Amino acid sequence: MPVSSRYRPSSSHAALGPDFHDVVAAATFPGHILRYRNQRAATTVGLDTLTDAEWIAHFGQFEPLAGTFGQPLALRYHGHQFRSYNPDLGDGRGFLFAQLYDDRGRLLDLATKGSGRTPWSRTADGRLTLKGGVREVLATSMLEALGVDTSKSFSLIETGESLIRGDEPSPTRSSVLVRLSHSHIRIGTFQRQAFHRRTDNIATLLDYTIKTYMPDVWRDEPAARALAFLEEVCRRVARVGAQWMAAGFVHGVLNTDNINITGESFDYGPWRFLPVLDPAFTAAYFDETGLYAYGRQPDALFWNLTRLAECLLGIADQASLEKTLGVFEPVLRREFTSAMLNRLGVESRGAVLDNELVRALWVFLSETKAPFEQTFFNWFGGLASAARAGRSPSQAFYAAEAFQPVREALTDYAPRNGIDLAHPFFARGEACAMLIEEVEAIWAPIAEWDDWSAFHAKLKDIDQMRAAYGLA
Repeated sequence: MPVSSRYRPSSSHAALGPDFHDVVAAATFPGHILRYRNQRAATTVGLDTLTDAEWIAHFGQFEPLAGTFGQPLALRYHGHQFRSYNPDLGDGRGFLFAQLYDDRGRLLDLATKGSGRTPWSRTADGRLTLKGGVREVLATSMLEALGVDTSKSFSLIETGESLIRGDEPSPTRSSVLVRLSHSHIRIGTFQRQAFHRRTDNIATLLDYTIKTYMPDVWRDEPAARALAFLEEVCRRVARVGAQWMAAGFVHGVLNTDNINITGESFDYGPWRFLPVLDPAFTAAYFDETGLYAYGRQPDALFWNLTRLAECLLGIADQASLEKTLGVFEPVLRREFTSAMLNRLGVESRGAVLDNELVRALWVFLSETKAPFEQTFFNWFGGLASAARAGRSPSQAFYAAEAFQPVREALTDYAPRNGIDLAHPFFARGEACAMLIEEVEAIWAPIAEWDDWSAFHAKLKDIDQMRAAYGLA
């Protein structure tokens, strides 16, 4: 395997022991067609030099990568699903395939979705539909371009099976996805040990997590260590929640098993982006009460963090844990303002003026229902883009009185350093968005004629957007 000199493997997670995972084998698939290869992400972990055949061997047939796990690990966890506790969860169609360090020195996971049955599959087939894989590639690519801390879709391989699903036309095509993520230790990982009253395992997991992912918060005294850990997780989860809100993104399934301790967005099922600002907008058809609606996402995250705090009651006292949870809301507010400024591509002018700008823009979007993504695209760079915004399909919104407070709030805001408003991306009239109608339009020719041109064209558009927004 011609890995580059940047390849640095690890098998760190195995040290947690068998209470945290099951050794499993990958499914054998009848076919392997490479549909997506994230070469940019592969470069960061030293796997960019693999040939396509070697890529398929590792990420479709799951031949072990040198220096990491000899056999995949299906991770054990529990979780609250729509606030009902489920003790029968775990990696049911995926596993931790490998760990390796990236070019920033972070330990990352390569984990799968659709790689076959495990002890936690219950009655499911352990597979992933090709449409589900395509949707995850689109979600992660778009979120990354919008500045959200997200897992990366690393590989998508079509696997030649016909799957029966109740929520889409069947039979449908199969795939296996590999994601690159900064940890798969979830709130539900702690919940499983608390459910079984394994305080010893909670302490083991806590120490491993801190040493591996957040060494700066290590404290010698156990209670102080637990509190510092909870505070750091609250900060990280608040940050990604704020980024979702600024991106107009609805995750759809904010169960405790879908929130990891590094605060990175991952595991995309019924996600959607807002067409217009609407707090009640939901992504999942089965979210009948709107529990995980767009506007309720911060509350859902805080509820989940409270469940994490409960797992630490054997180490720290309740009053101290409750006090620590209090960091979530102020961090969320600060991070939301920061994320909004990033979305507008402008430099901060201080907390007071920044908050006034964000408030004015949010009121405008709420009251007028101007297209969400189009508005950020039109005004990226602030008033320096006023002439461009005046030529936009949304120009009537900006000419109305309702926009005047935003225009006034943008006064003296300069484009963020490094932003090139002459980038070809800004010559287009319409934003690069990702509404559900376009997702379906991208999928339709794949399903009907195996035509991937719209999929690749969209990824090219997103790459251009990421570069234009200064995130390349």
